[in-house]
Order: sequence, then structure tokens, then C-alpha cells
Amino acid sequence: MGKIIAIANQKGGVGKTTTTVNLAAALGVLEQKVLLVDADPQANATSGLGIDVEAVELGTYQVLEHAVSAAEAIVKTNSPHVDIIPAHIDLVAIEIELVDRENRESMLKTALNEVKDLYDYIIIDCAPSLGLITVNALTASDSVIIPIQCEYYALEGLGKLLNTIKSIQKIHNPELEIEGLLLTMYDSRLRLSNQVVAEVKKHFHNMVFKTIIQRNIRLGEAPSFGESIISYDATSRGAVNYINLAHEIIKNNSDGQSN
Repeated sequence: MGKIIAIANQKGGVGKTTTTVNLAAALGVLEQKVLLVDADPQANATSGLGIDVEAVELGTYQVLEHAVSAAEAIVKTNSPHVDIIPAHIDLVAIEIELVDRENRESMLKTALNEVKDLYDYIIIDCAPSLGLITVNALTASDSVIIPIQCEYYALEGLGKLLNTIKSIQKIHNPELEIEGLLLTMYDSRLRLSNQVVAEVKKHFHNMVFKTIIQRNIRLGEAPSFGESIISYDATSRGAVNYINLAHEIIKNNSDGQSN
């Protein structure tokens, strides 16, 4: 049975899509079977794995509408063991179209249930908002990873996200857990970066991943080539960070199952 993990933060620019694409690729390299679900209308995870967004005919939009099954929308990527349900800009319209639907918060959950057993991990890239698509992603997920950038206002808006998670746990998905808080864009030379790390660890203790994603030029370059950092530059610091994160997640989940 695959584990569904949403990667969410309503703040933009925190490394959410970077984490989705590269964590999926890193898990794939470690021989886990992965499905990436692009639930962000910007479709950056789709293009980040080398898929032409303009050519997408079936994707998250049609799956959320239940116009097609999840299986029909799955596309293979060039990353080993990684498939994707791609997104297109038309996903923007889904919030309006689902508004009158019964069980509108559970549309993605219902769709993913039929493919859950085919994968070890299903990773959902959420939009930078707390709208209906993100609520669908969190309702469908077993856990959520929250990227936090090591910059000013890092914790701004985090309370709002945690409240959203609490209300989803209460109303739609009592099983939802926080997989971990992931510190991103870390620069060891900056006092501010170190202060943010200390502050987040002080507030959230064991909820914070041991792996920290460091600021890395190669990490920023990879998406423009439609590649994950693993295939773009496997020896870069960014690739090593995401492989370490994938190891940490696999270990945490195997420990959890054996407890």
C-alpha cells in the first residue's frame, strides 16, 4: 500500500515544487516506485520533469473532475521509477467547477485510491494557497511535508497552515499526520539562516527533518532543462541533500511500520 505525501505551504518561493520533483526523483533512484501528482495550476513540477505542459491533454484537472480515472492520466517520466499525473493551467478553473459537487473535498482521494497499491509513494505538489485543490490534496494524503525557507518571515503563515491541517484532520481526514518540517534554502554562512534553523527546531523539535536543503545553484538550474537535480548533476550538494531526505523518509516509514 503506497503512502501519499502532500508537500504544502501557502507561501510561494519556499522550495515546494523543487522538493516535490527532487524528492520523487531521489526516491525513484533508491528503487521506490513513485507517482508525482501535480496539483498546482502553475504546472512547474510537470515541466520540471521534462513534460511539455502545453501538450497535456489528461491530467489532474480531469482526475479531480472524475472525467477520467487516475490510471488513465498517468504519464511515464525520464526519471527512473517515477510516473506523473501532470497539470495544465486549466487546473485554475477546478475550484469553481467543484464548488457545488457533493464530497468536493474528497475527489482526489477517491481517484487515487485505485492506484495507491501500485506505488510505494505518491507525492502531491500543492498550489501555494489553501484553496479547494490543496484541501483535496491534504484530504487524500497520509501525511504532509512543510518546506520552510531559511529566510526572513520563515514562520509567517505557518500557523495558518497548521490550523488548516487541524481542521482537515477534524473534518475530512483524521489520519493525516505531519511527516516533517523541511528547512530549505539554507546558507551556512548567513547568521540569519542559522537563527531560523535554531528557531524552527526550538518550536517544533522532532517534527523537523534532520536533512536540511542547502542553497545550491545547480538546484536552481535543473528545472530549466526539464530535469531533476538527480539526473542534472548527481554529485551536486542539492542532489546529495535530496537523496539524504529520501533515505530519512524511507527509514522513518519503515520504523513506523515495525513499531
